[in-house]
Amino acid sequence: MYDFHHLPHMKVQTTSKKALWTTLLLTTFFTIVEIVGGILSNSLALLSDSAHMASDVIALGLSMIAIYLASRPPNKKFTFGYLRFEIIASFLNGLALIIIAIWIFIEGIRRFIHPETIQFSFMLTIATIGFVVNLVLTIVLSRSMKEEENLNVKSALWHFIGDLLSSIGVIISAILIYFTRIYIFDPLISMVIGGIIFIGGAKIVRESYFILMDAVPHEFDIERIRTDILSIEGVEDVHELHIWSISTDHYSLTAHVLSHEHIQPFYVILAINEMLKEKYNLSHVTVQVEHPSIHQHGEYGKKFLERKNKMHIGEEEVYKNVTHIE
Repeated sequence: MYDFHHLPHMKVQTTSKKALWTTLLLTTFFTIVEIVGGILSNSLALLSDSAHMASDVIALGLSMIAIYLASRPPNKKFTFGYLRFEIIASFLNGLALIIIAIWIFIEGIRRFIHPETIQFSFMLTIATIGFVVNLVLTIVLSRSMKEEENLNVKSALWHFIGDLLSSIGVIISAILIYFTRIYIFDPLISMVIGGIIFIGGAKIVRESYFILMDAVPHEFDIERIRTDILSIEGVEDVHELHIWSISTDHYSLTAHVLSHEHIQPFYVILAINEMLKEKYNLSHVTVQVEHPSIHQHGEYGKKFLERKNKMHIGEEEVYKNVTHIE
């Protein structure tokens, strides 16, 4: 058994799992209904919404896989566990949304040039059912988010908010077409829906991209953390400071510190760990204590020693001057 961790690298998210199963089943059923309805009514707005719903089915499927993988413990190959798959799933989901949005724009432009007739009553019926389904799913996911933080659930929630707006757009489109007989409203509304899908997909891609690139999470100010570590007694310099997310709400920090040679390094490490836990709620922390006269730091170490020697000479001169005055 591989068990070399005192901190968990796994998530057990019962609430998120139940919410995603509910939304997956309902979304799959209604996606089939909406695709059939879009084809029979010849409505691009309805087909655009069904394409969005189909992407949600894929996204929810990936999210379910991510949640099950996240509950598996680390092993010799995956020492951080399988938490990062949650982010990979979100990234793929966002890319799929962007591609779907581009297709909607292209098809919308084609229908602007060559308008097509639409079955009003069928379009309105399917859109109304879609509105009810999306409203229910939005409520289910929003309640889940209040209990457990999960990027996949968060992205799914925003998708269904987008679906809710899409359903409203299709209903408005159907009513406008009924009263005006101007079929151009269908591609116009579909392109608005495409814009909503594109923005949502871009946001998810951006957020997951930063995590995959090990960027500093937006919750933390790295310079402020550096200053707080420097304020601890015995710490003379901080370098190689890294903060990143393995997954949502799962952060890691590593740092090298140069400590005073007369202070026990274990006390320095303990003080840094306690400060980071209390002030920033960071538990997965690795601190390496070093000394420039022992550990090689190249030009960086030379400049640090030069600054330290100048400070030491300055302190000696101040002491001599004070002694002379006395």
